[in-house]
Amino acid sequence: MPHKFKIVSRKNDQYGVQFVYNSEIMVWSESYKGKSSATNCIESIKKNAPGAAVVDLTKDDKGSGYRFEIVESKNGQYFVRFVASNGETMVISETYTDKRNAVNCATSVAKNAPAAAVEDDS
Repeated sequence: MPHKFKIVSRKNDQYGVQFVYNSEIMVWSESYKGKSSATNCIESIKKNAPGAAVVDLTKDDKGSGYRFEIVESKNGQYFVRFVASNGETMVISETYTDKRNAVNCATSVAKNAPAAAVEDDS
């Protein structure tokens, strides 16, 4: 099954975005009040993820502009978040025990987001 974006319903009549591969949610967004905001999130990721840097915050790397950030969680695991040029987190991943899996997640989103279909499951 190819990569795809899904717009999903959330509680309180809100919407979220998921980026999915093989029925596994790789990254997901915050909740948005309007479906148009979820659509804008998807379009921004499709446009900006391919050229975005991967910044390893566990090594005190610094980044600006659109970027993937590798972050260590409180339990010593790692996750990735895609951050917009204004500093807002757009999507976040699950945690991984191995930092390489977080880097692989970022690489996969960057590579596969532009051609991913959008499915409205809301």
